[in-house]
Amino acid sequence: QSKGKKPLFVQLVLDNIWSLYEAVMKRDKEKIEKIVTSLGLKISARESRHADPKVHLNAICSQWLPISDAVLSMVCNKLPSPLDITAERVEKLMCVGARTFDSLPSETQELKSAFMKCSSEETAPVIVFVSKMFAVDAKALPQNKPR
Repeated sequence: QSKGKKPLFVQLVLDNIWSLYEAVMKRDKEKIEKIVTSLGLKISARESRHADPKVHLNAICSQWLPISDAVLSMVCNKLPSPLDITAERVEKLMCVGARTFDSLPSETQELKSAFMKCSSEETAPVIVFVSKMFAVDAKALPQNKPR
């Protein structure tokens, strides 16, 4: 950087995103067409003629850099396999607050082995785990909003 050189990330990633953003916001049709053809994207005429340039930018970016694919691939690559979970971790996930695993009903304790197997058989129980919940005022729910 001291000699005027850009970091590699800026050269390979950010410069490309910035040039696309600038071309779309300035409505430089020739540059946009060149970028779209070089990336092999198919943008509908409706999106490219839209009055809001952000719609056009969103159409290009959602095909070029789809966030859902990136997030899913990172989750698959970085998170450990559910089959590698330890028995202690399962007990902690199944218990709420200060309760101990031994204080749970016997039916719930029997789910521990099914939890650890991660079986997809027809006879396997379905286990749903809610990892985070947000408290919402009842007035904010859609059915309670004034019409």
